[in-house]
Amino acid sequence: MTPTDTPTVAGQVPAQAEPHPAFRIDSARDVAALMRELNDTITPIRLIAPHGIGLRTVVWSVDADAGRLMLRADLDDPQLQALIEADEATAVAYLESVKLQFDLEELVLVHSPRATVIQARMPHSVYRFQRRQAFRVRPLERTAPTAALRHPSMPDMQLSLRILDVSISGCALLLPDDVPALQAGSALQGVRIELDADTRLVATLELQHVTSIQPDAAGARLGCSFKDITGDAERALQRYIDQTQKRRRMLALS
Repeated sequence: MTPTDTPTVAGQVPAQAEPHPAFRIDSARDVAALMRELNDTITPIRLIAPHGIGLRTVVWSVDADAGRLMLRADLDDPQLQALIEADEATAVAYLESVKLQFDLEELVLVHSPRATVIQARMPHSVYRFQRRQAFRVRPLERTAPTAALRHPSMPDMQLSLRILDVSISGCALLLPDDVPALQAGSALQGVRIELDADTRLVATLELQHVTSIQPDAAGARLGCSFKDITGDAERALQRYIDQTQKRRRMLALS
């Protein structure tokens, strides 16, 4: 099923090739981890079945070993029985700035002394999108992420610039005041970006704007967009952004 900004109706056949493969999570371990996070945070989930049938729920429990997902069922919801009879649905949920979308199949209503739940097969994959493509995170200070490149007007000058923030579409770099200025509109080729030990990539950066950080010009902020970035690099960036958001939340609570 093709993910879109508007939830896709389950069972709909895409008219063209999947446009967002870079945002698909296929690892069973990663899928289970996302389902557990939905459970731990009691995140609202909207289920949309064929013919517009829909209801809201939350994850009740996750059984990764058995490959089953349980969601809370409201027996008073008039849409519940029609959803079960459809036997499939698309689920949409939001973890802060991240949109999750996944298909659920083999829907069964299960009654127990504790609760009545909707049981479904664990999703094979999950699509994960930033709600705003330009959403940026500041790297944690201890990781000291850098971008290594050659100065576009002085190829013999090798630069290692600190990364101030990063998003799926670009990043901001700190240009020290003792380095010759760079001009907006420049294309920075073969930039080696190292965000942490697990997130390294090579990309072309297009310099969008140059902003003085302080009135005394003690450095400049280089706003850059990514060009010619691979699907693997997009996936790595998405994981890094998600993990950085999660770690910042944990630090704020400690």
